[in-house]
Amino acid sequence: MTPALLLPLGLAALAALIVPLVIHIARRSEQLPTDFAALRWLRQKPRPRSRLRFDEWPLLILRLILLALVALWFARPVLFGAGDKAPYIAVVPGADAAQAQTIVGEGRGHWLAPGFPNLETPRPTTTAPIASLIRQLDAQLPPGAPLTVVTPKTLQGADAERPRLSRPVIWRVVAGAMPARQPASASIPPLSIRTDADHASGVRYLQAAAASWQPAGRPADADTAELDAPLPDARRTLIRLGAGTLPPAVIQWIEAGGIALVSSDAAIPDAARAVVWRDALDRPLIEVQAMGQGRLLRLTHPLTPSETPELLQADFALHLKVAITPPPVQPARVAAADYAPLTGGRAFDPAPLDLKPWLAVLIGLVLLGERWLATRRSRGAIP
Repeated sequence: MTPALLLPLGLAALAALIVPLVIHIARRSEQLPTDFAALRWLRQKPRPRSRLRFDEWPLLILRLILLALVALWFARPVLFGAGDKAPYIAVVPGADAAQAQTIVGEGRGHWLAPGFPNLETPRPTTTAPIASLIRQLDAQLPPGAPLTVVTPKTLQGADAERPRLSRPVIWRVVAGAMPARQPASASIPPLSIRTDADHASGVRYLQAAAASWQPAGRPADADTAELDAPLPDARRTLIRLGAGTLPPAVIQWIEAGGIALVSSDAAIPDAARAVVWRDALDRPLIEVQAMGQGRLLRLTHPLTPSETPELLQADFALHLKVAITPPPVQPARVAAADYAPLTGGRAFDPAPLDLKPWLAVLIGLVLLGERWLATRRSRGAIP
């Protein structure tokens, strides 16, 4: 284990050590002269000698230690190589619980799921790419820590190639299987347009786009209603053209798996967004963000030719179709026996152990000791 400082400049606070020294020198205990009758007739007076003296050494030492610890806290001390190198056992959700518990025994058992929760917690219901989780676990564990992965016979969420890790992995295949994800359909869902009077002029462009998606002779599958009309079926795409905050019912509808496109003046929850359509000048036209199991898309400009010239272009319907169509889920199911990780991957430097929490506790204890010495009843004159 190697100690280090992430911000050595914080040690400049050690200059404050001069403060308690000056205080103890300037406010030393008072010395009151006492006259003795037998000595006052002496003619020769001894010359007083002044020397540097510190009163109350324990209190002074505690104050110096306290300031030194605070300066060290500012320097952000860490400890490299302090990670737990005990064997780590990761269990893929879907593995047989009895067999997995037998393999784990008294070791460190965790679910191979986002956050790597303890095995004693309920089995995670959310799915995540298994290969990405294994690589993340390999990067987080300290070098030399043995890693065991308990997996069911069938995995879901595999990459196109076997993961390559920096350490050998004990790959234990037991009974069980991960639930398969149904690939999303690439067909265009019908539109349900909800608009108010201020945004009604943009509806005709959406209806024209929906009509172009249908075979010749078939009408556009796009119903139009007022902004406060009932929400459509989850199998339809909601286009909501209206200003203001999205109603809670709309948010719940999206989180349950719906797809909605809202106008540029709609107030939506703040979250990470991706651009799914850009204009010729590389400016974003439609942004998308995940909400629960659904997708929320937002126009960045009003649906008017002056603000969005792309409405008058021939490929407007095609771009809109690509933006609102959910991407199909690629098959990622593989036999666990054929997906054992390879070695030879890049080794990452483990994250150092942050010592600031422990140092804060020590600072608190020293401060309590300093306050007790400074305020005790048996203490003499200040400092």
